[in-house]
Amino acid sequence: MSLLVTGIAVWCVVHLFPSIMPATREKLVAQLGSNAYRGLFSLIILASLVIIVLGWRSATPAAVYAPPLQGSPIVALLMYLAFVLFVAARAKTNLKRALRHPQLTGVVVWSVAHLLANGDSRSVALFASLGVWAVLEIVLINRRDGVWEKPVASPARSDANVVLIAAIAFAVIFYFHEVLFGVSPIAR
Repeated sequence: MSLLVTGIAVWCVVHLFPSIMPATREKLVAQLGSNAYRGLFSLIILASLVIIVLGWRSATPAAVYAPPLQGSPIVALLMYLAFVLFVAARAKTNLKRALRHPQLTGVVVWSVAHLLANGDSRSVALFASLGVWAVLEIVLINRRDGVWEKPVASPARSDANVVLIAAIAFAVIFYFHEVLFGVSPIAR
């Protein structure tokens, strides 16, 4: 479990760094250059993901609580919503007029959905930690960036494209979930 926690900690610290220490981040960018900083940031995040996956696979899950919605269609619906939010974060969409941080909000929804469906120790460690990280990141970014200026309206077809792309991505991940993550999303 310590490897999983280490990976989660590295992920969170590296992602929170620009919001907590913006002046230090700017100094690093000035010293390394923008591309080198981004490359280093990406490599550390990739390493944290590898550590998280290895930690997940090596951790022996222990029951913490009985998951209230294991295998429920409500969890699937929440996960589809998370996919919509993830996709919307990278597209020009009207959803961005309602939510300042669709991707981070998607992480929160993803975390809640997984905590409703999984009650073991490694799930609680991973999903609760990343959910808390996402909420903290939203608060820190809002504080750092100040008043939010809503983007201009987008054509409805942009929203339709997001919904369609999210549906395809959701279907692929749902179908391959057990192969990719070792857990079936369907109740047994």
